[in-house]
Amino acid sequence: MSAPDTEFISILGPSEREGASTRFSARALPDTLPILGLSDIVFFPSMVAPLLVEAAGSIKMIDDVVAGDRLIGVALQRNPHAEDPKPEEMHSVGCAARVLKMLKFPDNTVRVLVEGLWRIRIQEYTDSKPYLRAKFELLRDTSGDSVEEAALLRNAQALFQEIVNLSPALSEQIKASALNTEDPGLFADLAAINLNFGLEDRQALLETISIRERLQRLLPLLNRENQVLMLSSKIQSEVATNISKTQRDFFLREQMRAIQRELGEGDHAGGEIRALRERIEQAPLSEEARKVALHEVERLAQIQPSVPEFALTRNYIDWILALPWKGETEDKLDLAEAERILNEQHFGLSKVKDRLLEFLAVIKRRKQIKGPILCLVGPPGVGKTSLGRSVADALGRKFGRISLGGMRDEAEIRGHRRTYVGALPGRIIQTLRRLESRNPVILLDELDKVGADFRGDPASALLEVLDPEQNNTFTDHYLDIPFDLSRVLFITTANWLEPVHPALRDRLEVIELPSYTESEKLEIAKRHLIPRQLEEHGLTRRDVRLPDPTLRRLITGYTREAGVRQLEREVAALTRKVTRKLVSNGNLRRPLHVAPNKITELLGPPRFHAETAESIKEIGIATGLVWTPVGGEVVFIEATRMPGKGNLLLTGLLGDVMKESAQTALSYLRSQAELLGLDVSDHSRFDIHIHVPAGAVPKDGPSAGVTITAALASLLSKRRVRSDLAMSGEVSLRGRVLRVGGIKEKVLAAERFGLKEVILPDTNKSDWQEVPGEVRNRLKVHFIRHISQLLPLALEKK
Repeated sequence: MSAPDTEFISILGPSEREGASTRFSARALPDTLPILGLSDIVFFPSMVAPLLVEAAGSIKMIDDVVAGDRLIGVALQRNPHAEDPKPEEMHSVGCAARVLKMLKFPDNTVRVLVEGLWRIRIQEYTDSKPYLRAKFELLRDTSGDSVEEAALLRNAQALFQEIVNLSPALSEQIKASALNTEDPGLFADLAAINLNFGLEDRQALLETISIRERLQRLLPLLNRENQVLMLSSKIQSEVATNISKTQRDFFLREQMRAIQRELGEGDHAGGEIRALRERIEQAPLSEEARKVALHEVERLAQIQPSVPEFALTRNYIDWILALPWKGETEDKLDLAEAERILNEQHFGLSKVKDRLLEFLAVIKRRKQIKGPILCLVGPPGVGKTSLGRSVADALGRKFGRISLGGMRDEAEIRGHRRTYVGALPGRIIQTLRRLESRNPVILLDELDKVGADFRGDPASALLEVLDPEQNNTFTDHYLDIPFDLSRVLFITTANWLEPVHPALRDRLEVIELPSYTESEKLEIAKRHLIPRQLEEHGLTRRDVRLPDPTLRRLITGYTREAGVRQLEREVAALTRKVTRKLVSNGNLRRPLHVAPNKITELLGPPRFHAETAESIKEIGIATGLVWTPVGGEVVFIEATRMPGKGNLLLTGLLGDVMKESAQTALSYLRSQAELLGLDVSDHSRFDIHIHVPAGAVPKDGPSAGVTITAALASLLSKRRVRSDLAMSGEVSLRGRVLRVGGIKEKVLAAERFGLKEVILPDTNKSDWQEVPGEVRNRLKVHFIRHISQLLPLALEKK
């Protein structure tokens, strides 16, 4: 039983109450009354209110009451959800009432208008089926000191007058009845009926028989109601002054927010804000991150959801909660397993693998990463990126890759500040959120391709990221909270170190990855490239056979590179051709054997020749070895002379260092012409022109000094330089041959080009041991200290 949504509550005036008591004296009431349970209303004597009856038992009760004397007992239920309450679920004090009207509706509900008569105390329930019936006793008001009661009544009426002034919702009839009554009991009932008291407070007033005690209980309730109405009026006034024309639709929301702020009872966003607070309390954040997140939640509670800043602040909190402040993966520090993974995924590179295993051993010993950042340097296609993934697999960590190639904005590393539209954290923080771990392996790829412009220098931003002494408090501009990167294993890759910022280079431990030899490429093709391409093309080893001679022909005739990328492309092209043949000949059951002489038919004529790249048939040409970011290369330096005034012309897009090397070589030959058997008596009548082919490619460095000297000596002595020999080394003005770098790459290039002998500085003997044994066996090396040793080796005999 409940009051209907549109509640009409009235109360009898003093004269009406007197008439009602006259019509219904104590003798007029029966010994028992049917008891109707109320879920959301407390009935008082003289109160008239409609009730909605829905339970079947209660509807039968109303039918019986209306058919009889129309008398009924009403009492508040202890359990408001019970449809057929039990005796123990009812309050013992209620009200005897009379049913004035009854209306039945098509939805099987009944609405009745009920008038309260007397307070009653239920003594004993006599029936519970089909509805409750009980014996009762009347409760009469008890009066004591009339002076004290009069004083209490005046105070209560004064408070009620203030409430009336603040609450326009009260009707004039109620105001008049309450302020004009001299009966303190009736006044207390009037206030309880018409003011916004709780059900428990109303029930307590109903159960209080003593008028003095009832007024004493009523005064605090009136005082609280008066304060609430005063505060509500103040809040309404504040909200009205702050609301603009565009905010009028949010008036109720603003009012609720202001009330909650004054009472300290939650926030306007309700469940969403509470859920964020719970997530922050439960999330394993750092103390500073938790403090910032809670502060942002408090700010969020003061922002309207329709304001753009709400979404920005919410997104910021989500980023804080999504980061792995303490979540990490457990390391698998099994060196034997790590070695197996490295060997399984990469062929060769024994020294590189040894260094990586040493690095893992240190991690196992110290249980932390506090050391140098590894930088894998080598030509394209030698497996730098895949080595980083193998390290992650060996450690059992998650792997993330960040490409630095072409990066020019510092914000890519450090993030954008939140004041910018569309701001986001940097790539480091984004990767950690995606991997959900604070100790992954992060590969910073193409470190040497980082640029710089007006937006900043990303390389400078990387200084903090890659410094083990600083990165435990890395601060992203977007988060503006220190994040510990010391547990992240950073591995960088580069083709060469020259463009890398010097301060950044100082933080790196460089591991050089050499070019692959022919035999290494053969094994890589058999172990990795061919199985991968067969799988991608839907083939198996039973469908096609590529013998070793075929692969060697493919390596020497169709590729000339330090790595294996071009080789994989050629293997893919060959596999496509084979797949087409197999599909065209559907009845072909035997494996398709690709012989070496079939490659030309499938891929066209060879692009390279195994013999020397160019047979030297003229004087003034020498073969040199140079280092490039993509591996070693063979170059031909040409020299000629023509009538002139003794000038030296240099072409081929040469750098300053290489130009100075040419000047040094010519000066030395002229100064030692007689000793070396060179005729330079007519030098002032001729100009000398030195050219290095591939003029569109910039060239620089001192290592071409020996080659330039040999070309000039060939020109001046009219003797050709040997075609099967290449050389590298710096020349001083005294004719000394000085140490140069990149020996391993240069020698591998000489072997790829089919050369037989190389000339190197004597001070590079230690680098010769770094060259793979199979290459050393194929090449004859000459170590020289002076140019006087060069010319007999390089020039053909007359």
